[in-house]
Amino acid sequence: MFNNAGVLADTSKPRIMDMDKKDIECVLGVNVIGTFSCMKHAARVMVPQKAGSIISTSGLTSHLGGMATHGYSCSKHAIIGLTRNLAVELGQFGIRVNFVPSFGIATSMSTDFIGIEREVFEHLMNGVANLKGVTHKAKDVAYAALYLASDEAKYVSGQNMHVDGGLSYANDSFKMYQIITKENDRLQG
Repeated sequence: MFNNAGVLADTSKPRIMDMDKKDIECVLGVNVIGTFSCMKHAARVMVPQKAGSIISTSGLTSHLGGMATHGYSCSKHAIIGLTRNLAVELGQFGIRVNFVPSFGIATSMSTDFIGIEREVFEHLMNGVANLKGVTHKAKDVAYAALYLASDEAKYVSGQNMHVDGGLSYANDSFKMYQIITKENDRLQG
């Protein structure tokens, strides 16, 4: 079963002081309660079969702060906790539960959120990505989900398989290898 639920809060209210309770309740309702409900009903089918795979997806905001609205970020962090708990509970039945956060895919939700065209969005994402020479597409997440659903991933559960070109694990602004290389060249030159 593959969960791909997601709505953003009112983007005209980016500051917590401007948000109303109803703003965050709407996002949590779709993103967390919707995902919870899908997982629950999938488990009802999978437990008697003693097999299955539940996969949820999200953006990198589930891992890093400051990338989306408070409600959206909070909801995607909650799904990580739900995934881990469910992996423990359902593991005894041979059911695997995993999570696939990604970054920089030009979807209508992401381009509308920022307010730019698809091509401009992809150009910006390629500029900040660690992995150069490729443009991140939705099919990249689909391939990761297919792997997690397959028999090749029979012992993978409770994991967050980041499909983000390494962005969540490295900050490009610190390029220490370039500083060290330049210093070594200066000393040898």
